[in-house]
Amino acid sequence: MELEFSGEMWFWKGPSPWHFVTVPDDQCGDLEATSTAVSYGWGMIPVTAQIGETNWKTALWPKDGAYIVPIKSWVRKAEDLELGDLITVNVEVDL
Repeated sequence: MELEFSGEMWFWKGPSPWHFVTVPDDQCGDLEATSTAVSYGWGMIPVTAQIGETNWKTALWPKDGAYIVPIKSWVRKAEDLELGDLITVNVEVDL
């Protein structure tokens, strides 16, 4: 399964802060159906993600009935991303 979507990068400043992009609601249903076959626990879905020319392995995290993509610091640096940027993300579910 492959998805492409755009969203605003946001910051969660909990005990372990991260930057994320939220998968749009209309694409979360297919991901939830897929999660039972591929999740390694806690509803996490392993994916290969791409922003611009940068690819990396990560997992979609379930949050409030949706999924979020964690954006690592080296990805943000490589693609010159700032908090609040509207970015296009491609993800391919790893089977």
